[in-house]
Amino acid sequence: MSTRLGPSDRQLPGTADRRTWLGLAVLTLPVFLVSMDVSVLYLAIPSITDALAPSAAQQLWILDIYGFLIAGLLITMGNLGDRIGRRRILLAGARCSARRRSSPPSHPRPESSSPLAP
Repeated sequence: MSTRLGPSDRQLPGTADRRTWLGLAVLTLPVFLVSMDVSVLYLAIPSITDALAPSAAQQLWILDIYGFLIAGLLITMGNLGDRIGRRRILLAGARCSARRRSSPPSHPRPESSSPLAP
């Protein structure tokens, strides 16, 4: 049994449909978030340096440890996703993130530590 495709059902080689672009957008969102986190860390390093007075090696560790942590979690969560399912891992992470962001901070914020305070 063969099915004939109409002229509107055919897709040219090298073109992508809406679902492909949506999938690409969903997959690049975590990359965008990680790059934003790294950018914020690089912008915060002068304030961190003023507050903690780290040596050059300690500054390097402050900047690089985030990438090491992400790489370790990528391998671990990939293995866990293979075992129990990527969708379940994604939904569990989204639930944990939503819970953490919706709950109040567990420690009081000192008023004088803000870099924007007069």
